[in-house]
Amino acid sequence: MTGTLAPSRTDAPARVRPVSPLRTELRRGLGPWAGAAAALVVLVTMYGKAPQWQTRWTDVTGLLHVVVGLLGGPVALAAGCRQGGRDRRRGTAELWESVPRSPLRRLLVAVAPSALWPVAGVLFADAVCLLAAWPYVSAGRPYLELLATDAVAIAALGVLGHLAGRLAPWRPTALLLGIVGYIGLAIGTYTNAKARWLGPAVEYRYAWARTVWWFGPVSMAWTAGLALAALLAYGARTARLRALALIPLAVAVTAAGMILRLPPNNGPWHVDPALTRPVCDGGAPQVCVTALDRKLLPAVSEALAPVNARLRGLPGAPARWAAGPLAPRPGDVALLDPVADAVRGRIERADRYRNFAVMQLFSDTCRQGDLTGPDAERVITVNTAVIQWLAPTPDGGPDVVGTQPYIDRLRSRSPAAQRDYLARYLAANPCHPDEVPIP
Repeated sequence: MTGTLAPSRTDAPARVRPVSPLRTELRRGLGPWAGAAAALVVLVTMYGKAPQWQTRWTDVTGLLHVVVGLLGGPVALAAGCRQGGRDRRRGTAELWESVPRSPLRRLLVAVAPSALWPVAGVLFADAVCLLAAWPYVSAGRPYLELLATDAVAIAALGVLGHLAGRLAPWRPTALLLGIVGYIGLAIGTYTNAKARWLGPAVEYRYAWARTVWWFGPVSMAWTAGLALAALLAYGARTARLRALALIPLAVAVTAAGMILRLPPNNGPWHVDPALTRPVCDGGAPQVCVTALDRKLLPAVSEALAPVNARLRGLPGAPARWAAGPLAPRPGDVALLDPVADAVRGRIERADRYRNFAVMQLFSDTCRQGDLTGPDAERVITVNTAVIQWLAPTPDGGPDVVGTQPYIDRLRSRSPAAQRDYLARYLAANPCHPDEVPIP
């Protein structure tokens, strides 16, 4: 008897997992390339300026804010425009219209690569730069709210570029839009008008400042509100949905009004007292920096050590060397911002830094009518000679006529005689030529 074979389990139809339209859109087209381009342009620009930002959180986030907005913004605009005009150029727009989804939902899926991929690229670049600065910073924190604001602005620019591409799908439109976007962002970045704080790339380089707490969220509402209003106005097919575009538009206008009420000069930035707190060494004269640069204090102290060895214990020597916006005290001598000569936590040109400090110590504070008479020119020459003796100008510096004999005399004296002369020079008034001792 022949039996009936049971159907094999392998003969059953395979169950196919539906593919998400959003995932498909994110993986195809120009989106991944736009993210890579945004990351590359930010990283290359930041790499070229690395010595300027690897010492302070305020510097790295401030420069990232400018670079991402000024360079990443046009990339997002151009890439979004190119992506938006793809279906019209390929003649597949009618095929999309036949998909059983609402027009607004189809638009949101199509616009996702233009908005998300450039954001992914700039966030990756942000993370790389923050990690590169982390070993060398002293205090404070990265302004993550600024970086989040930049990410929202890049997404908004990608959305607006995508809509522009749908309206004008010709190939040159993307390039033209990127160029126009760069020019517009540059004008907004470097103008002095109050409206510049509305732009996503405003430069403000004061290291000891932070933004008011509400600036980041309000800036996000401004850029996101514009993009969402444009999406609803373009993608809605009914009057009710178009009316909804007024809500994000009202939010954007309200946010813009708050930003425009900021002070014209400093905008949302104000001094952070925690960053301007003095941090000093135990030397004499004392060397003080702000808490923001406390990791640089050993390097600054080491750079000034040869000068301090000569000045220690002398009447008229500075009470302290002060670098940064410290509250002034009697006997202070202002130092150059150490970050100007610092690279990755060290003073790269200690001789130049030391020379500037001595020049500040013997800087001309004379009033009009002082430093006159037949010996005035000789006093200027002696002042230059003393500076060159204590801290020679790097690479030789300017050869002032008449200084070398005085320098040679000072160098030929015994340490005790040198110290005695320096004490007399510090005690004299350099604005009265008859009081200045001649080496």
